[in-house]
Amino acid sequence: MMEYKMLFSPMKIGSCEIKNRIVMPPMMMGFGEPSGKPTEMLMDYYEERAKGGTGLIITEITRVNDDHGAAAFNQLAMSHDYHIEPMREFADRIHRHGAKLFVQLHHPGRQNIGIMIHMVPLTNMCSKVCKSFPKLVYKIAPGIGRKMVDKGLVFASPGPSKCEPSKVSGGHVRAFSHREIKKLIRQFVDAAVRCKAAGVDGVELHAAHGYLLQQFLSPNTNTRTDEYGGSFENRMRFIKEIIEGIREKCGKDYPVVIRLTVDECYAEIGKPGKGYDLATGVKYAKAFEDMGVDAIDVSSAAYDTYNYWLEPTSFDCGWRAYMAEAVKKEVKTIPVLAANVIRSPEQAEEQLERGIQDFVSLGRPHIADPHWAEKAKSGRANEIKRCINCLYCIESMMEHAYVGEHGCCSVNPTLGEEKRFANLPKDGGGRTVAIIGAGVAGLTAAEILGRRGFKPVVFEKENECGGQINLADKGPKKEKIGWCSQDLETNARLYGADIRLGTEATVGNVTALNPCAVIVATGAVAVRPKSIKGADGANVFTTTQILDGSVKLEGKKVALIGTGMTGLETGELLAEGGNKLTFVEMADTVAPGTWFQHLDDAMPKLEKAGAKFLLSTKLVAIDEKGALVENVKTKAQSRVDADAVVLSLGARPVNKLAKELEGKVKNLFVVGDAEKVGRIANATAAAYDVAMNKIK
Repeated sequence: MMEYKMLFSPMKIGSCEIKNRIVMPPMMMGFGEPSGKPTEMLMDYYEERAKGGTGLIITEITRVNDDHGAAAFNQLAMSHDYHIEPMREFADRIHRHGAKLFVQLHHPGRQNIGIMIHMVPLTNMCSKVCKSFPKLVYKIAPGIGRKMVDKGLVFASPGPSKCEPSKVSGGHVRAFSHREIKKLIRQFVDAAVRCKAAGVDGVELHAAHGYLLQQFLSPNTNTRTDEYGGSFENRMRFIKEIIEGIREKCGKDYPVVIRLTVDECYAEIGKPGKGYDLATGVKYAKAFEDMGVDAIDVSSAAYDTYNYWLEPTSFDCGWRAYMAEAVKKEVKTIPVLAANVIRSPEQAEEQLERGIQDFVSLGRPHIADPHWAEKAKSGRANEIKRCINCLYCIESMMEHAYVGEHGCCSVNPTLGEEKRFANLPKDGGGRTVAIIGAGVAGLTAAEILGRRGFKPVVFEKENECGGQINLADKGPKKEKIGWCSQDLETNARLYGADIRLGTEATVGNVTALNPCAVIVATGAVAVRPKSIKGADGANVFTTTQILDGSVKLEGKKVALIGTGMTGLETGELLAEGGNKLTFVEMADTVAPGTWFQHLDDAMPKLEKAGAKFLLSTKLVAIDEKGALVENVKTKAQSRVDADAVVLSLGARPVNKLAKELEGKVKNLFVVGDAEKVGRIANATAAAYDVAMNKIK
């Protein structure tokens, strides 16, 4: 058993002693409400992470200004005195478990979405008259709100200077007036004063990820000609005056941390010289140390370079360590915090031992497993459910923000139900539940039911668990995806699941168990449409055959039909084999509906490999020389010469056994891809719902 001595040793940030080196950094998940007060759900969410052994919790982005500084309806706020007492309750709940609480003070600046300008004060005012007003806003936002943003019919987002809008937010940007800057400085200071009054242990100023404080630091977004722009020192002045104000009002002993982007990473997207680089970022870190801040929380990038602060699966664990290490070499007297895609206690301990940083920030790992710290400390690191970097947390949070719901996690369907899950009833009484399929849906159901005291018996016809995950993790640098089935299997077995590998379920062996319920989670198979002439040809394959390795193509001309993420990832694998790719896509865009970060990750690699994309084009027929295609707009037909054609046309559910079991067993449920083809998160959520709510 590894002890992780440094990871679980105490260290101070200013006057505040943290019991270990594990930090839950800020992550907006949407558990709040328009008033900015912490909800029960939000406090339950954070408290579970404190119970799980985390040393320091830093809240999600917390606004200091309601009018133009609200980045989301359901975020925390410390913009008014009425936030003090609710925040005190929140802090008390965190302190109850020996953890410390810092509040991250934030303003989005030019990265705000124009529809949010003036909206929170309006919502709060109208809610006093009509409590259901927020529900009305959520009904309007997905339709009218998005159209207004797309057409630019929204207020301008304020920033240091009038400049280009951020990549994600769009809209327009205006410059803060000198008077507005002075007022905003006071608002940051006043928010810190309220935090101290509420018993919060310290504050963090968010000067990272392209938000307002970083915008003042960047020559890309700060072209002011007054004392707040121009020189290096002037670009720091806005933050410097905030720090000085906090020190004056809160005292020198009240901890102040700076979360700092130390490299805007424009060079990583082919725009070297734009913004500032690591050398300047380290210079900023040293200057903040000289100003007397209590710690530097190292981060990187901005909305324009999204993947370099919130990484997709393909990024290596620890790839950002060099940034924290560069800061640590210059910053000698205060601790350095950093998140470096740290996924295991071994990696965390190693980076501490090497002196790369003093605290490890585990963002998405805390979403995936609230008890990460406690499991590592107690020698149960193998039970940790690891974050797989699938980005569903940010994607779902952004999507759900329009309808007043919170973000979700692919591997942790208990998110938002922390209190209920912590008090799970042990009501199974040893009764048997048959589960058909050991993919993520089946394994999730098995663990939950095992926790409840049922006896889950899992039939899996293959000789390993995982189902569709055993294909999804085969693309280049997609190994992390495989972690979810490994970790789910570990936990399912831990809670008593009887997993029968190499055993195909039949009506006979299922009914022989006399189960009180049956869950069919038999997954899906790739579509090979019979309506396409030649689809059954010897030169035609599905993505499954490429990903599972049963078909290997090298140095061939390949037509890949469909540009969903499975198609793109299969394309990456084929490109590694030296194949020349032509993608055929019916839609006007590549991978329509796909979260933009995945495209930003995949497209440069495919373009570098010389892949061609035929959009607004459908497959008509296939022969031994390639594919006949048709432009869906002009109806003009053409050929794609290819040695092989790979179909990425989706999948269809496999649920034959479910139909055979109808009327022969009690309480029959179909979940995951067997019910409706979807994503990992859809499968785990559906299985969780059945195991928690429908099996009595």
